[in-house]
Amino acid sequence: MRMSTRGRYGLTAMLDISIYGEVSSVTAKDISERQNISVTYLEQLLSKLKRAGLVKGTRGPGGGYQLNKPPDQITIGDIIRVLEGPIAPVYCVLPTVDAKQCDKLAKCAMRLLWKKLGDKMSEVLDSITLKDLKEESLALEGKKKIKHNYVFNI
Repeated sequence: MRMSTRGRYGLTAMLDISIYGEVSSVTAKDISERQNISVTYLEQLLSKLKRAGLVKGTRGPGGGYQLNKPPDQITIGDIIRVLEGPIAPVYCVLPTVDAKQCDKLAKCAMRLLWKKLGDKMSEVLDSITLKDLKEESLALEGKKKIKHNYVFNI
């Protein structure tokens, strides 16, 4: 499975908010400048994350985005599912697929392989929280305090 920019940039934005949004809201413009992502594209991603209840947004002066839950309660899987859809390496393992869409569904050994792979991918993504990723990112950079231009390599 190859992650699209929606998933990668959305995860980057969530990580940025988890670090910089501890004290005050983070604007899409600030994330855009720090992470070199189009502000227009970020707004689209943040809108999806807001509708899903992962971030809250405030308009006006002093406005911006903050996490809607503590980072230890948001899994990477939560973020990816909002932005990318169900975690599945191939179409046929999606829960909505039935025998009408694939006549080999009941007797396909490869489907069992893809299902196991999808389950493991979900297991990994659901076992890592935004807090875990934040701590790892900071540790890799050896940072105790964040500089304004901290960029993540996701």
